Amino acid sequence: MSCPICKKATVQSYRPFCSKRCADIDLGKWFGGEYAVPSQDPEEAIEALEEMEKQTSQLH
Repeated sequence: MSCPICKKATVQSYRPFCSKRCADIDLGKWFGGEYAVPSQDPEEAIEALEEMEKQTSQLH
């Protein structure tokens, strides 16, 4: 198995990553919104849209 971030061989203590650095990069992608888990729940979709609008309005 290779690290999903840098493609190096994984290390057992950081699996599926090769290092703490790559694990932290992946976590940052989750926190930054680069990854998302799809939902079929209409209420969650509405909440997500409202949150996006809220964040967008805070930028302007």
